[in-house]
Amino acid sequence: MDKNKTINWAILVTGWGRNAKDVIKALNKNKKNTSKIKMLIFEQETCGAAIEAKKQGIEVLLIKRIEFPTIEAYQNQLLFQLKKREIDHIFLMNYKYRVREFLLIAYPNRIYNVHPSLFPSFLGTKTAIQDALDYGVKITGITTHIIDRELDRGIILRQKAIKIKAGDTFDTLYPKFAKEGKKLILKTIRKIEQEEK
Repeated sequence: MDKNKTINWAILVTGWGRNAKDVIKALNKNKKNTSKIKMLIFEQETCGAAIEAKKQGIEVLLIKRIEFPTIEAYQNQLLFQLKKREIDHIFLMNYKYRVREFLLIAYPNRIYNVHPSLFPSFLGTKTAIQDALDYGVKITGITTHIIDRELDRGIILRQKAIKIKAGDTFDTLYPKFAKEGKKLILKTIRKIEQEEK
C-alpha cells in the first residue's frame, strides 16, 4: 500500500457514542494520521458522536434497524453505503447488532470492535462492567479485537487492564473505561495504520 494513502474509516454506533465522540475529536487533532474518519453511521436520534462528527465535517448517516424487515436487509443497506464511500475499515463502537456473514466477507479482518472486558472474560454480554463488579474480580479491562463469526471472539488487537478498587461502582468505573477506551481505540487504529504501510 502507498504509505501516503489515506485510510478511510467508518464508525458504526447504535447508542449515544461516547467512545466514538472522543475518538473523532482526538483523531482530528492529530494531522499526522494517515487514518481519516470518513463517515459515521448511527441509529439513535440523539447521538453525541453524530453531533461531534458534524462539527468536524464528517458525513453522518442515520440508518435505523427498525425501518428494515430483517437484520440482513438493514446490514445490506449498511454495506451499500460503506462501499459507495470506499470505506477501508470499520470500527464498531457501542454497536449492538451481530455482524452478518456477508459483511464479514466484504470486509475480511477489517471490522473491529471495542469490548469492556479483558478477553476471554465476560463475553457475549452488554453489561460486562457491571458483571465484573457483581462477580467480584479485582481486575477487569478493555479489549479491541477483529470481528469474526463468533460473538465476542476474534483476534485480540489491544488490551488494557483496569483495577477495581474497594467501593467501586458502575458510576465510578465507567469514566475509567471511557478514558482508557479512547486511548486503546487510537492505539488500535495506529497499529492498523502501521500494518497497512
